[in-house]
Amino acid sequence: MSETNELRIAVIGAGPAGVYSSDIFLRQLGKLGEELGLGTKARIDLFEKLPVPFGLVRYGVAPDHPSIKFIASALEKTLDNPDIHLYCDVEFGKDVTLDELLERYDAVLFATGAVEDKPLGLPGADLDGVYGAAKFVEWYDGYPTGAREWPLDAEEVAVIGGGNVAMDVARELMRNADDLKAKTDIPDNVYEGIKANKAKTLHLFIRRGVAQAKFSVQELREMEKLPGVQLIINEDDFDLDDDTIEEAGKDKLTRQMVEELFTIREMAEDMEDDGDTDFEGNPADRKYYIHFNFAPVEVLGEDGKVKAIRVEKTTTSADGKMTRTGEFEEYPVQAVYHAIGYKPATAPGIAYDERRAHLANANGDGRITTEASGEGAQVRERLYATGWAKRGPVGLIGSTKSDALLIVTNMLEDLSKAAEGGRVAADRDPESIDRLLASRGVKPIDFAGWKKVDAFERAEGAKEGREHKKVIDPEQMRALAHA
Repeated sequence: MSETNELRIAVIGAGPAGVYSSDIFLRQLGKLGEELGLGTKARIDLFEKLPVPFGLVRYGVAPDHPSIKFIASALEKTLDNPDIHLYCDVEFGKDVTLDELLERYDAVLFATGAVEDKPLGLPGADLDGVYGAAKFVEWYDGYPTGAREWPLDAEEVAVIGGGNVAMDVARELMRNADDLKAKTDIPDNVYEGIKANKAKTLHLFIRRGVAQAKFSVQELREMEKLPGVQLIINEDDFDLDDDTIEEAGKDKLTRQMVEELFTIREMAEDMEDDGDTDFEGNPADRKYYIHFNFAPVEVLGEDGKVKAIRVEKTTTSADGKMTRTGEFEEYPVQAVYHAIGYKPATAPGIAYDERRAHLANANGDGRITTEASGEGAQVRERLYATGWAKRGPVGLIGSTKSDALLIVTNMLEDLSKAAEGGRVAADRDPESIDRLLASRGVKPIDFAGWKKVDAFERAEGAKEGREHKKVIDPEQMRALAHA
């Protein structure tokens, strides 16, 4: 038995939210621990159900985002901390229970992400050819349990959504496979799939106006540089009234996004004037239509398959209120992708707020509660949530840092008030969790195991002149990690 006197924290989920929180916890403890009576030492065990870490960064973002490499390397530096112990391939609720964690850890922090789409909820949503963005993202990101093949035989496709995931999906559907392979870590099955993609026309439908879209400037700039793709817009969408311009100007990010959209408007005009070209002036063989103020109302089918999408024209006021006009249009398409939001994962034994789509927590402060809301909702001691698990599927990866600081502050405050300076777990042997998992035949993959997978991916990429090439088979990952 090797009991230790350090604080012991379990974090569920090794994506950005979990890794940032682990790092910030150790930093804040180092700064404030003595005055809070907690000491400055902690051991953080990070549990991840997938065989590899990084969650959303590896499996939720399009492979052609250049900034993702920097985020992944920053997360990796954090995991290389001797006070953080990685337990990949360990599923909470299946391999280890909440009670078993509470017995061994002073606090448990949920940083679980999202793997499901919010349902489309339109007539025709169940037709063959209607896809949720999450499953498509899993395919092109090589998610370990995702699809290995994707039907890309529709020549005309629609994408529904006014956020970054919609932009990712639309961009990958318009992508040139060779260009994508040269710049990213996509595996062979994704390269072959995109190479065989028949899509020639894409319609992106955004329910609100130019000033209310939720795109990041980076997403827009990536859309601008698609080889062989002509961007097509409706100039009327850009006739913004003074109130809308004033409202958009109040927020720096919104203002930058609107300015970038006006740049795209000019690009689209130049592409048309130059004879339907792409951004470099080369002939375009694919057309990408961007429709603002259009709300999809029905997916039309024939013989059980998608044949068109019906949309209703809307208007949007300066304050973002959308009004339907009763004017409808139909566009022939054979596939519809909806990116209207994710539904963060539930966690066994933890109440879920269905309305807001996140784990039940008190007033958004990250302290887990017994139920979603109402007078009966009581804070459950030693349980916390951060990232999408805390606030639902909104915000960029960077938002998880500010979340983490808030939650960590609350955790430290609570731990300082607890008996024994926060050391409340009965079993303080750091090897206890290893024995428990071993007794169940669970073989966790640690940081050294992940580094073996990473080294193999880099070596495979180097053979093709690429930085990295993803392994997608979970059994292969396990074999590499445990070698």
